Parts: sequence; C-alpha cells; structure tokens
Amino acid sequence: MPVCTDPWSEWLLKARHAGDEPFRRTLQRLVGTTIDKVLDALELASGMRLLDVGTGEGVLAFRAIERVGPSLHVILTDISAPMLNHAREAAAALSVQDQCVFLLCGANDLSAVPSASVQAVATRASLAYVADKPAALREFHRVLEPAGRISLAEPILQDDAFEARALKELVDRSPAADPDSELVLLQRCRSAQFPDTEESIRATPMTAFSERDLVRFAFNAGFVDIHMEFHIDMSPLIYPSWDVFLGTSPHPLAPPLASILAERFSETERQRFEAVMRPRIESSQSLSTSRVAYLTARKPAG
Repeated sequence: MPVCTDPWSEWLLKARHAGDEPFRRTLQRLVGTTIDKVLDALELASGMRLLDVGTGEGVLAFRAIERVGPSLHVILTDISAPMLNHAREAAAALSVQDQCVFLLCGANDLSAVPSASVQAVATRASLAYVADKPAALREFHRVLEPAGRISLAEPILQDDAFEARALKELVDRSPAADPDSELVLLQRCRSAQFPDTEESIRATPMTAFSERDLVRFAFNAGFVDIHMEFHIDMSPLIYPSWDVFLGTSPHPLAPPLASILAERFSETERQRFEAVMRPRIESSQSLSTSRVAYLTARKPAG
C-alpha cells in the first residue's frame, strides 16, 4: 500500500533536512529552543489541558508532557492526516497516548473542541499558513477557559517575498542582462520559492501578514495582556554539504532547490549557479536570516 503524503509531511519528514540525519538533529535542537520559549510563556501546571494547533510531529505536545508529567492532557490538531498519524505513532512510542487526543482540523475551525475547555493554546509555525488568521484567533479565544493563555511562535516571511519582488523588478528593468548572470539565476530561484509580485504577496497566506497584524488579530479576537517579541537572527548558513542544501526548501510550499534547477535551468545554467553558490555554501560565507514573532496573550477572566 502506498504511503500517504502531502506537502506538510513531505517537508517536515524529508525536505526540511533533505534526509540527512545529522542535519535533522541540528534542526531539532533549533526547533526545541523555540518550543521551550513558547511553553515557558504558558506556565503549564498539573492537571491542565493544552491545545497544540498544527502539531506536526507532535514535538511541542510531547515536550509539554515531559515538563508537566502524566496529569497534563493535550489535544493535538493538524490539517495533515499523515502528520497526525505520525504524531499518534510517536505518542505510542513514548507511552503518552493516553494523555493525547488527535483531531484532524484546521486552526480556523476547531469546532470539535468544546468552548472554554482548555487552559492553554500553543502553536508554532502553523498559523502562518492559515488563510483566515482572524478566524483562528477567534477560535483560540473560544476554546480557552477564562484567564486561559495563548503562546504562538510564527515565522514572518514577508521580507523574503519582498526580496524576491525586488530581484524580479531589478531583472525586469534590465532586459539586456546576461541570462546566465548571478542576479538572473538567483532571481529565478527566489521566485520559485516565494511570491514575487505585490498581488501574489497579498494573496499568499504566509506572506500577507506581519508581526503587527498578529497583535491586531489577537486584540480583535478579545485577548488582553498581549505581548509581542519579534526576533531577527542572522547567522552563517548551517547546511553540512552542497547536496543537503540542494535537497532542502525554506518552507513547506516551496520546492527544493534541486527540483528548481532540474525543471527551470539548463545544464549550462546549473553549472553556472553551482560555480557561484557552492563555494559560499561550503565555506559558510552566506548568512541566513530568520524572523520569528512570539506572541502571548490571555483571555479575560470574566
């Protein structure tokens, strides 16, 4: 029987780390730092019920259970059936399945979760891909008990799209540019992974919002004590090899670079791209910039 996959499971289980196990462990450590910050803000305690929205591999839920112990109950939701099955299997392997409930649903429709039934809601890198974010925040507010808390960590990808748009505009203004030039080849790659026009940026859920929009959505949903931290971190690229770099993609909806080169580049263009980029990747000369919005808030007590 063929294994059921979708873009979310393909990315989380393969394209994020290109099948390289040491690199997967490196990414796990980085993700763990974000998850710890999300959980710290919730101040979880014995007997609580936590809703983990967009659970993916279930890492956040399992880290919460590890922190609190057997009295914590977690509802794990995801729109990806393969990822929900993966999380269910992981829970069984950890012997915490009795503390978990698994629901196949999106963040903007949590109707399977009763109103005022959880004390905490957490999500990491899932709200960014939801088209109706205000509806999702309203659902978070609905399912929380009075005085319950939310804690979110979401990638902010607008600047990546703005960069792709700027590159496109620059190339379009230079029609006589060498088609094998570094600028043209880089633009083709960026535009394959991020929207590159004003209209497409606004129409794409992951680029149509900023960190300030998250604050506004939370306020309009009825939350109080809203706190936002916007983290911008620049560091050398951490890809262990050129092959791993080719096999990865920056987000679940982007094709890996290897696919872009195979489908959109000629052999000459691929050679030119590798000649320019490979030394930078293997020597860690290039920088990676991550932008993550951390938001915490509370439902009024009464």
